[in-house]
Amino acid sequence: MEPRISLVTLGVEDLERSLRFYRDGLGFATTWTPDKGVIFFQTQGTRLALYPFDDLVKDVGDEFRPERPPFSGITLAHNVREKDDVARLLAEAEAAGGRIVKPAQDAFWGGHSGYFADPDGYLWEVAWGAFEFNEDGSLQIP
Repeated sequence: MEPRISLVTLGVEDLERSLRFYRDGLGFATTWTPDKGVIFFQTQGTRLALYPFDDLVKDVGDEFRPERPPFSGITLAHNVREKDDVARLLAEAEAAGGRIVKPAQDAFWGGHSGYFADPDGYLWEVAWGAFEFNEDGSLQIP
């Protein structure tokens, strides 16, 4: 297996609402519409997809239907180039219909970060720190 994650798919309750949040609120680019049954976003690096939650459970198998805990143990992250971008992006997410779960603050690891939840409760960390970026915007991991 090549060490690559091609796609992260989020099971969502309302495809249209989630499309508005990510496309209109956060500015993720897509040409896909809910009538196609799935939304793909053209992000730098790993692609993001939105898929109806119940359909995703059917695809995986009904025996895996989870009780929706408040925290699944998985977070998504968006690293920024400037410290002030953390608070700005958290506010942008909140204005788009997300919920701030941890305001921007200095982090124990020496950076600055905060978290928001999207309309389905998926947690995103917005973080600034001693990161270097590749030309395509992806993180350089030494």
